[in-house]
Amino acid sequence: MLTKTRLALLVGVVTGSITLPVLAEENAKNDTLIVTSQVQRGATKLATPDIETPQAVSIITREQFEEQGATSVHQAVTYTPGVYSNQIGASNRFDYIVMRGFSDGSLDNIYLDGLKMMGDTNSHSSLVVDPWFLENIEVVRGPASVLYGRSSPGGIVALTSRKPSFDTGGEIKLFGGNNKQRGAMFDVTGALDDNDRVAGRISGMTRYADSQFSPLKEERYAIMPSLTWRITDNTRLDVMAYLHRDPEGGSHSGLPYEGTVVPHDGHKISNTFYEGESDYDKYDRRETMVGYDIEHLFDSGWAVRQKLRYLHTKVELNQVYAAGWLNENELNRGYSGSDEQMNAITLDNNIDGSFSTGLLNHRVLIGIDYQDRSNNTTGYSGQFPPLNAFNPTYGANPISISMWGKEQHKLRQTGYYLQDQVSLDNWRLTLGGRFDQVKITNINKLDNSTSGLDKNNFSSRAALLYLFDSGIAPYVSYSTSFTPTSFTDEKGDLLKPMTGKQWEAGLKYEPEGMNSQFSASVFRINQKNIATKEEPDSPYRSIGEIESEGVELEAVGEIAENLRLQAAYTYTDISYKKSSPEEQGKRAVYAPRNMASTWLSYDVASGPLDGLTLASGVRYVNGVTTDRQNTHTLPSYTLVDLAVGYDLAKVGIKGLSAQLNVNNLTDKRYVAACNSLSYCYFGAERSIVGSLSWKF
Repeated sequence: MLTKTRLALLVGVVTGSITLPVLAEENAKNDTLIVTSQVQRGATKLATPDIETPQAVSIITREQFEEQGATSVHQAVTYTPGVYSNQIGASNRFDYIVMRGFSDGSLDNIYLDGLKMMGDTNSHSSLVVDPWFLENIEVVRGPASVLYGRSSPGGIVALTSRKPSFDTGGEIKLFGGNNKQRGAMFDVTGALDDNDRVAGRISGMTRYADSQFSPLKEERYAIMPSLTWRITDNTRLDVMAYLHRDPEGGSHSGLPYEGTVVPHDGHKISNTFYEGESDYDKYDRRETMVGYDIEHLFDSGWAVRQKLRYLHTKVELNQVYAAGWLNENELNRGYSGSDEQMNAITLDNNIDGSFSTGLLNHRVLIGIDYQDRSNNTTGYSGQFPPLNAFNPTYGANPISISMWGKEQHKLRQTGYYLQDQVSLDNWRLTLGGRFDQVKITNINKLDNSTSGLDKNNFSSRAALLYLFDSGIAPYVSYSTSFTPTSFTDEKGDLLKPMTGKQWEAGLKYEPEGMNSQFSASVFRINQKNIATKEEPDSPYRSIGEIESEGVELEAVGEIAENLRLQAAYTYTDISYKKSSPEEQGKRAVYAPRNMASTWLSYDVASGPLDGLTLASGVRYVNGVTTDRQNTHTLPSYTLVDLAVGYDLAKVGIKGLSAQLNVNNLTDKRYVAACNSLSYCYFGAERSIVGSLSWKF
């Protein structure tokens, strides 16, 4: 075991080099894979039992995503209903998470410790957090604007980071696998004083792999030091920093429908084909996040808290991409480049407390939050000679590269929100309202022109739930969404904000005496002024209205002794209700009609195999369209995943465990999604990773 003195020295060396302290949110740690009556924070910003929350919420524990071998947030939510995380197939550069069919917010719906990640979706500056630094993930489906302001109507993904513990401990993990996958992680935590007033934690990792599309690489280094200070018995301060570098961001490009899904001139392209030039392909991202979270509990039971985070990113992009067929063998190629630097601050202040009015019990949350972001971008475009897709020869130089734009994207949002959670016997009523002031400015530095948006908006929510003594909880809810963006049309003007509304009804069930939860929900979402574009390099335009209707089913828990289940089914019908004639009534891209998944895990608890864990999962996806005109539908696909673990303490090596993960066990070749007939994305090939972990 580490002594407090040694732990304090270790954490102090790292945190001492950071000039801005960061505070992080406290979180109750789950000790088992599935916990009945889990507590969520993402849907209400307050610790509320999931069974009493009138909204569809899935809580993914650290044990779950570690057992499944997730190396990104979008991989960690793969077995969750209402979520499609395969939008760009095998690419791991960003965490694309399509919720309830809405892909417009798939890069802008992630929150860390209650604060928005603040990326700029009108650029290449989107932030990620490696799962190694997370304690759990909450997937909150449906509009969340009433508490968070600008967000997609499909929902949000709320990440909770690992916090310092006053119990000393740690972990060291090594792993390796096919495609030269390899890496190391560490985590150390414990009290830093004898009075248990200050605790520290430091976690770090490095990861490397050859991309599926060789010669591209995927490489990552990240570290997260954090500190918790119990200033008084009623006042707590959390400080956290996150430093992240992706010197190699792998692939992020698509290929034509002809050649990937169906043959082109009698041939199909390999799912490992690389269409670029290694001397002109690079994605380098640097992230810095620092901030704090302070909370004070008054003797009356009311609590006041403030969270603040500063974010900085620096991105360098060079990419050679395919631009359609030139002839029976060769692909046209283009070039895209960008240099970007983004700075952002996000702040949330709120107070909550409980009181009664007659027979009604209230828990009220009142808050003000603020977001400020500025992103400076310089964009380049060009052309490269064509490439034979079936017999490629690399080493070409560009035909032309030129700067096409130099811009500054500025956003400022101030929101005032109020929430009242009312209870009367078994009834639970949630009411909320929020007023937002949003100002967005895009500055073209080449001609000094400016386009702007200055908009106010009111968002609301009303939801009612009844909690039966048997553990059944039906609910109904209405909520609205507000999504302004920095996207511009072909004239350079900012698009109108997207607005939406949702009706949802659902049922949650926690059987007495079982460590399980079952849920079902039906929903209808209508969103206006949808931002979309025909091709990745096309200008944006607004579509009149889109409607998403669907059903989601989920079961999680222990169905027998030592046997755990995670199962989900999703049906989504999302189509354009008001659009151009060729799109009217057609389905949206990136939105499967049917998704089903099951993950089973069994712990052997006796006999010669005592300590062995066997787990396997199956994922099915159906009904993904190829383009906005619904010219074709992609073939359905089914993937099988496998995990085997062993606790070496059973053979006398305390704290040591081994695990093997195989994703896409059958190495199925498939296309995960298409943006258009020109850009379709291969799914990930088989991945085999073995790991060794020592917990102390």
